[in-house]
Amino acid sequence: MVLTMMAAIGIGIKQEKKMPTVVAESELKKRNEELEKELRESKEREEQMKRELQSAWERLRVAEEAEERLCSQLGELEAEAVYQARDYHARIVSLMDQLSRAQSLLLKTSASSISLPSSS
Repeated sequence: MVLTMMAAIGIGIKQEKKMPTVVAESELKKRNEELEKELRESKEREEQMKRELQSAWERLRVAEEAEERLCSQLGELEAEAVYQARDYHARIVSLMDQLSRAQSLLLKTSASSISLPSSS
């Protein structure tokens, strides 16, 4: 009977040692599943971020092309404005010359009419 008791105690000890191993194994499996789930979620987030980055990159490319077109158009408008300003300036100078000649003629005409003796 003592042997039977010792055998039972020995078996009990062996089972106690196996139980923590089974529990630890179960916890490790559970933890492994959690980590695998987190990894899948992380990969999904990474793919989503890649798509968003690609979309942002495409929007940036479109914006840069639009900026280039606008700069080109602005340059053309500035050149046109310079040409118009030169034309207006030339027109103003021409009109000033005409006005100056007209004033000179008026002064000569009025001076000659004053210097003429009146016949009455």
